[in-house]
Amino acid sequence: MPEIELPITTERLILRRFEAEDLERFHAYQSLPETARYLFRNELSKTQSMEVLGRYANAKFMHEGDWACLAIERQDRPGLMGEIVLKWLEGTGQAELGWILHPEGRGQGIATEAAEAVMKLAFGQLNFHRIDAKLDALNTGSAGICKRLGMRLEATLVDNWHYKGQWATENIYAILDSEWRARQKGA
Repeated sequence: MPEIELPITTERLILRRFEAEDLERFHAYQSLPETARYLFRNELSKTQSMEVLGRYANAKFMHEGDWACLAIERQDRPGLMGEIVLKWLEGTGQAELGWILHPEGRGQGIATEAAEAVMKLAFGQLNFHRIDAKLDALNTGSAGICKRLGMRLEATLVDNWHYKGQWATENIYAILDSEWRARQKGA
């Protein structure tokens, strides 16, 4: 699989590698309980943010199981707005998509625009067959993003996840490369 060429630009965004200068804004949203609400982990300490940012900045996307975590920045306003993640699922020709935004970036279509760019990369240059997104069923904001991306709800797994002391229902949204290509032709 080819190396991902960065940055990726869209109408409003730049998707790029993380840099050391991103630490303060990265920690600003990663340390919030509201950011960690639908994640399998709690909010990050400053030290944990430094460790995670270092992994993201140095990650390679060359083999099954690898993650590409890209920083999201607006073209008209420098500064980290969030992250978009593509995970290469093992043995399948498939990938998983995810996103986290700084509170300042929520509700502006930024996650949708970044995800569309990553889907274009995944189905085009990287030649994946299927992309899914796995969400806590209570995460209605991310469910709305999935629907705007043309993803369909494929499965609801009741009380499938146990995290933060409670059971949660998992919704799986997905789109095939053929469905994505048909949407692009119709757009």
